[in-house]
Amino acid sequence: MSILWTIIIGFVAGVIAKFIMPGDNEPSGFILTAILGIVGAFVATYLGQALGWYRPGEGAGLVGAVLGAIIVLFVYGLFAGRQRRAI
Repeated sequence: MSILWTIIIGFVAGVIAKFIMPGDNEPSGFILTAILGIVGAFVATYLGQALGWYRPGEGAGLVGAVLGAIIVLFVYGLFAGRQRRAI
């Protein structure tokens, strides 16, 4: 059930992160933004567990998931910007 909760929170976090961090290099599609938000929620969950912020089996909350999604969007923007310049 915790994985399903992480996916739901990540979906919402992806949408929030896109509003916080708009830009040209970020994904413009709703589906890709949601997927990156879900990845960000998983990143926040596992990073928080590794650092001891969360217990094993405990997922990141909405704030942690939004921060994870912002990190993933930033990294995505770096790589997408390099690929667009190369073409």
